[in-house]
Amino acid sequence: MDAPKAKKIEKLLEIHNDKRIDPYFWMKERENPDVIQYLEEENNYTDFVMKDTEDLQNELYEEMKSRYKKDDESLPYFFHGYWYIVRYEDGREYPIFSRKFQTLENKEEILLDVNILAEGESFFETGSISVSVNNEIIAYSTDNVGRRIYKIFFKNLKTGEVYPDVIENVTGKTVWANDNEHVFYIRKDESLRAFQIYRHKLGTDPKDDVLIFHEEDETFDVGLFKTKSLEYIFIASSSTNEDEMRFIPADNVYARWNIVQPRTEDLEYSVEHYKGEFYIITNADDATNFKIVKTKVETPAMEYWEDYIPHREDVLLEGFEIFKNYFVLEERKKGLLQINIIDNQTNSSHYLQFSDPTYTAYIGINLEFDTDILRFGYTSLTKPSSTYEYNMKNKTTTLLKQQEVLGGKFFPEDYISERIWANTRDGKEVAISLVYHKDTEKSAQTPLLLYGYGSYGHTVDASFSSIRLSLLDRGFIYAIAHIRGGEYLGREWYEDGKMLRKKNTFFDFIDASKYLISNNYTSPKHLYAMGGSAGGLLMGAVMNYNPELFNGIVAQVPFVDVVTTMLDDTIPLTTGEYDEWGNPKEKEYYDYMKSYSPYDNIEARDYPNILITTGLHDSQVQYWEPAKWTAKLRDMKTDNNILIFKTDMSSGHGGASGRFESLKEIALEYAFLLKAEALKN
Repeated sequence: MDAPKAKKIEKLLEIHNDKRIDPYFWMKERENPDVIQYLEEENNYTDFVMKDTEDLQNELYEEMKSRYKKDDESLPYFFHGYWYIVRYEDGREYPIFSRKFQTLENKEEILLDVNILAEGESFFETGSISVSVNNEIIAYSTDNVGRRIYKIFFKNLKTGEVYPDVIENVTGKTVWANDNEHVFYIRKDESLRAFQIYRHKLGTDPKDDVLIFHEEDETFDVGLFKTKSLEYIFIASSSTNEDEMRFIPADNVYARWNIVQPRTEDLEYSVEHYKGEFYIITNADDATNFKIVKTKVETPAMEYWEDYIPHREDVLLEGFEIFKNYFVLEERKKGLLQINIIDNQTNSSHYLQFSDPTYTAYIGINLEFDTDILRFGYTSLTKPSSTYEYNMKNKTTTLLKQQEVLGGKFFPEDYISERIWANTRDGKEVAISLVYHKDTEKSAQTPLLLYGYGSYGHTVDASFSSIRLSLLDRGFIYAIAHIRGGEYLGREWYEDGKMLRKKNTFFDFIDASKYLISNNYTSPKHLYAMGGSAGGLLMGAVMNYNPELFNGIVAQVPFVDVVTTMLDDTIPLTTGEYDEWGNPKEKEYYDYMKSYSPYDNIEARDYPNILITTGLHDSQVQYWEPAKWTAKLRDMKTDNNILIFKTDMSSGHGGASGRFESLKEIALEYAFLLKAEALKN
């Protein structure tokens, strides 16, 4: 079968006296039959190229699936008189949400069986579930397209009745007022920006819902939450670098909304409440790595803020949890997450101890104030995800639940993890986390998959994956490059990988790749790279800069048509991204973006083997970006390496729904890597 050849219709794009010709601009026409035909042709071609791996894909799928516990359930947590549990049943794809009154020995009450709701749907996702304060009604949201546009429903837990109130075109998040009659929710605009907060009274027509707040600045979106104390409801209006929060008592839906601190340039903050005071994590007063302040509820503005946990140059403050007698901090130092426990009575503090060279630790669900027990999570590249209870008074730890890896073939001692540091071209050091089977020798012949992201301050921490074992057991090394654009080494690590310094992200990944090669972990014939979304941009950029470094690239839902997308403020989420990438309507940012945008920098040259994936209903990176990129690569590349493009015609940014369907996508990716490795060998 010949590779698809997309038709060209030249489209002139001009701004700042610069002209670009885009021959595949027409692919934006979602309803155009030619677009659907092209996507289906590419899918057929992918099936043809990968036909010799069908048995391998099935083997990988069954292998990965077999490691899951089929009848599994979450660790129960206690809230407002009930134990809440999410569980799965063998042979069913979707979760069952349930609870038990007072003790775990009591009869189970099913809140929502998503398997029933999903019957007949090719895609189905539950957004959130929120229980009224009197425990009698749930609000739940669903999406059956994959665009992350939800509908809210209400169900009476006593009678099972689903109320006629259906609220459409929302984010899915609901917050109950304490009167059990009113909920607040968030609407989306045409570009899918969360921009309005409404109040709904149960039993009334949603057309009569009251608009509470409208965020008119298109670079901001809105969020909604209730404090841990359940005493206040907050609206959070946020851009990348600024926050503005307003609140009312949860007991009075008609109260005036008070602003904590009006939006101020580059001021970020978020709020929690305890006993008449707000505790605020913020970067105020040049606290680059954040600090915690507190203030009386009656005087929330910044002029009244008092430092509670001061700013530290070498510690990034990522979160906190308030208890009656303890204050617990989530900190990041030298890239690793730490949990710092402060005893309010003695003013002493201590850290939980972790032994792996690279890992993830985090504060879990802690809904009680008056307790000595902290629930926290821990995982590493060799240790499955675990939840512990830590007695902050006695300093004892109890394992509550650990992810089970079935099949009888996984033993943590069979795998080795490392953290190494690669020098970059501008004198920085980039951490690389690695894991491999103890029998895998590091050499120029060793296949290595390097993963990266590097945007929005999001840090990809080292965590366990039972799926990944299918690569490790076949001789692959798996590595994560903790590149700039994330916050691995603090807030400055993020700032140094965005806007007009975005190329540091790409160069860090390239320099990490070169380090692995020069230190004999692998070689260009056996090095592979993977990234998704903004990590897909990373993939596109690094293979334009240094295609010779990689034998294969996997770009998942990749953001690759940067300039054209960022110039179109009708595309979902674009306006809110200006503080991440810059606004190309300003020439300085336009020129810089154009210099690295993967689609705009394809050349007539050899490229690695490439697998590109997308979802037709993707709301974050529109399907046409990878489609155009594929077509242009096909037209211009000078090699005979594999280039395949797979579109899930029924899903969005997160891929297939259901517990196991997504494993088929991963099986395709792994089969592609193994095929490319076999071809090279």
